[in-house]
Amino acid sequence: MTGGQRSASGHRAVAHTADLRLEAWSPTVAGCVTEAVRALVEGFADTSAARPVGDRTCEVTAATDEDLLVAVLEEVVYRMDADGEIPLDTEVFEIRTTAAGRALSARLRMADADTAELVGAVPKAVSLHDLHLRGGPGGWSCRVTVDV
Repeated sequence: MTGGQRSASGHRAVAHTADLRLEAWSPTVAGCVTEAVRALVEGFADTSAARPVGDRTCEVTAATDEDLLVAVLEEVVYRMDADGEIPLDTEVFEIRTTAAGRALSARLRMADADTAELVGAVPKAVSLHDLHLRGGPGGWSCRVTVDV
């Protein structure tokens, strides 16, 4: 950021007692979710030397866009815990309305978590407290707290 203005898409961690607080923004909801995943990973791992293991597809359905955000972040936490993998990159390639609500499809380029350097506490769960994902004239923004 320069001159008090932020880029069209981005993310940052915000100081928060005993948790990891993330903010992300983008012109689109898909971009905002992508930035939130990047912020989550950067909050606890340096993946610059991590070894890629392949691409995984993530498909989630939820009632609202906020629930989609939580579901994708929870998928990242689950894959780390169950498979020992973390995303090197994320591409949300589709968000659509279905009879059940909203659906999201994403491609996660995964790495072996053991080849990444831990730089913070490992996430345990995504909190629903003070969750925010909204679109407006300036694009989409989100705030989410992650329990560590």
